[in-house]
Amino acid sequence: MWENLQQEFYRFFVDNGASSWWINGVKTTILVTLLALVIGVILGGIVGMIRSIHQQTGKLKILNGISMVYLTIIRGTPSMIQILIFYSIVFASVSLNNIIIGGIAFGINSGAYVAEIIRSGIMSVDKGQTEAGRSLGLSSGQTMKMIILPQAVKNVLPALINEMIVLLKETAIIGYIGTVDITKAATLVQSRTYSAFVPLISAAVFYLVLVMLLTYFMGKVERRMRRSEH
Repeated sequence: MWENLQQEFYRFFVDNGASSWWINGVKTTILVTLLALVIGVILGGIVGMIRSIHQQTGKLKILNGISMVYLTIIRGTPSMIQILIFYSIVFASVSLNNIIIGGIAFGINSGAYVAEIIRSGIMSVDKGQTEAGRSLGLSSGQTMKMIILPQAVKNVLPALINEMIVLLKETAIIGYIGTVDITKAATLVQSRTYSAFVPLISAAVFYLVLVMLLTYFMGKVERRMRRSEH
C-alpha cells in the first residue's frame, strides 16, 4: 500500500515536470496576488477618498466623475474579460511579464471594490470627528490622515480581508493568458495523467492553505489594531 501511494504521488506531483508545474503555479499565484493587493489597496484608497470627500463637501467633481466611470466599468464587466483586454490589447505591443500583466489587471479590478469599502468606512465615521479635528486647527488633509482614516480602516478591516481572499481565488483565471498558476498546473497534470480527481482536489487544497494563511496573518493584524483601540 505504501509503495502504491509513493507511485501515485510521484505520478501526480513529480513525473514529467509535474513538480515544476506545481511549484511555479504556487509561486505565480502568490506573486500575482501580492502585486494585485498593493495596486488594489493604493488605487482603492485614492478613489475611495475622492468619492468620500465629494460626498461630504461637494468638491473634486471632475475626479469624482472619473472615479464613477472607473467603478462602473470595472464592477460591470467580468474580471476574465478585463485580464484578456489587458493582455491582448493594452499590453499587446509591450514585452511585459504575464505575472505583471495579471497583477495590474487584478489590482485595477480589486481597486474598484476596495474603493467602495474605503468610502463606506470613511462615511461611517461620525462627522463630529471631522469637526473636532478642524476645531483643533488641523487642515482637511491632516484631519483625514490622523483622525478619520485610522478609524475607517478599523471599521472596514473585515471587509478588506474578505476582498483579499476573493482576490486570491480570482487569480485562478490567469491561466487564460498562458501563465502557469495553481489551476493551470492542475489542468496540465490532468491532461498528462488522464485523471481529474487528484489534480483538481490538490489545487483546491493549495488554495485552501493559502487562504487560511492569509486569514491567519490578517486576523493577527486585526487583533493588534483592536488592542491598540482599547
